[in-house]
This record gives sequence, structure tokens and C-alpha cells, in this order.
Amino acid sequence: MRAGVSGWLLQLGQSTGNGTDGNATGNVTVEGIGPVGRMLREFGIPYPKLLGAAISFVVALVVTYALGRAIVVPLFGRALDRRGLDTHEKKPIQRLLKILLFFVALAIAFRAARLSGFFTSLAAIAAAATLAIGLALQDTLSNFVAGAFIYADRPFRIGDWIEWPGGNGTYAGVVEDITFRVTRVRTFDNELLTVPNAVLTGGVIKNPVANDELRITFTFGIGYEDDIEQATDIILDEAEKHPDILDDPAPTVRMSDAALADSYVGLVSRFWIANPNRADFLQIRGEYVKSVKQRFDEAGIDIPYPQVDISGGVAVESGSRIEQFE
Repeated sequence: MRAGVSGWLLQLGQSTGNGTDGNATGNVTVEGIGPVGRMLREFGIPYPKLLGAAISFVVALVVTYALGRAIVVPLFGRALDRRGLDTHEKKPIQRLLKILLFFVALAIAFRAARLSGFFTSLAAIAAAATLAIGLALQDTLSNFVAGAFIYADRPFRIGDWIEWPGGNGTYAGVVEDITFRVTRVRTFDNELLTVPNAVLTGGVIKNPVANDELRITFTFGIGYEDDIEQATDIILDEAEKHPDILDDPAPTVRMSDAALADSYVGLVSRFWIANPNRADFLQIRGEYVKSVKQRFDEAGIDIPYPQVDISGGVAVESGSRIEQFE
């Protein structure tokens, strides 16, 4: 980008220049030769005024922006830390600060290069290009606005486990980064998904870890001949004995909506865990179901397989057809 700006300045000065010093007569002018231009003129380099302005512009831009990144950004980051902002809140603000630093460096660079009339020309060019840029960047602008909504509404944060519907089913993973355009999510198969922000704000997002506690539901199926009260007591007892299952709210067991299914009686266990994440969710649920299954086996309570009853007969259309195969 810096080389492109310098080249543009050189072409502009050569096309509208006047004399060996490269005085510009167009809308963008170089006011005064400056120290760099005077040094170049002493060495006999042609167009010292234009080249001096270009060199001053690039050096001022690079130095100002680098100093801002090295000094202002860390100080601003510490100020955000003192305000108690987390990573999700700090990243968008820091990105905006870097953009602002670039424009400040750009303004200082034009001042150092003794350029005038630039912003007037820039405004005219921007007005003519607004429509074309707007049409070309519709999706990008939509994602940018969606990123602002994610930052403001905070439906999820970096480190959260989220799920959302997609064309090929439901996607799930842990949020690794949130930018103004996309959100990066690491799936549980260690795949990185780059999701446009408009996709996440345009549908339903499930965030199981948004709160401090998470309720887990699991349905146990027992045989029709088994004792429902005994099975309920075992399910509750194993939930109360597990160290990571909360006592308040207390675990509960209810008959499922389809309590009397084709091959089993459904008992729904509901219990709560604290500080949820996906690893804890899977581990606690797995340990709990395993302990209940072992108690069921000891008590002789059956967890039946799905069964299908096939009944009926086979009709023979005619005796003549049977004779053909004899």
C-alpha cells in the first residue's frame, strides 16, 4: 500500500509538474520543498520537491503508525483491563483503535509531506465511488453490522460452546475468535469453521454455557415387567451420589411424554451441573448413565431393545401356479 501511494504521488507530480522541482499545479499541491527535498536537490537528483514529499509521506506514515502500535495500543489495552473488560469486549475496541491510528498516521504523513488539497480530491472521488463500493460490498457490510450486533448483544463470547443450524445439519464448536466480518469456531473434531457474522445473527444460536448452571436430561427405558418405583429410586440415588451433580436444584425423575412406548417405559432424569462446558457435560453424563446401568443390572431391571411384532399370513393366489414349480 505504501509503495502504491508513493507511485501515485510520483505520477501525479510528473503529469501536472512544472519545472525541475516538480511543482504541482493540480488540485493536490506540494507546499514548499521541505528538508528532504532540499537535501535531494543538493545531490542533484531530479524532481527533488516531489521525491522529497513522497519520502516524507512514507516515513511519517510508517513511523507514526509504528509508534502508535508500540505505545498507544498497549496503554489502551491496560486501560481496558482496569475497566474489567474481557477478551470478547476488548478485541473489537482494539481493532477500531488500530484503524483510528492508521488514519491519524495518514493525516500526519500528509502534513509532513506538505501536501494540500488532498482531502478535497478524496471527497470527490469517494462520492463518485460510493454507489459502486456499496453494491460490491453488500455482504461484507452486512457481516460488519452483524459483528457490531454480536459485540453489543453478546449472545456468545470467545471460549463459549455454541450450536447453530446449517444446510447440512447442526454445527457445534467452541468460539476461538470474533472479528467484524467473521467468527471462527473450532469444532469438536478439531476443524476450524469460519462463519460469516450474518449467518450467526440471522438464525437461532444455542449457547449451552451462557449461564453458570446447565440442566441435563436423559431418558432411561425399562421393561414393562420392571418396578417403576425401584427404577426411579435408583436413578435419583445415583444422581445424588455423583459429586458433580448439584443438590440444588435437586435431581428429578418423571415419566416421559411417550411414557408407554412400544418396547419400554420411559423415565426422564433431569439434573444440573455447575460451570458447564462440553467436556464436563459429556463426562458427567457418561459417568451417571454408566452407574445407573450397573445398578439396573444388579437389581434385575431390564433396558429392553426395540422390538417389532410381525404377524399375519402368506396367501397363495392359485393352485395352478404351484403346479408350475413342481
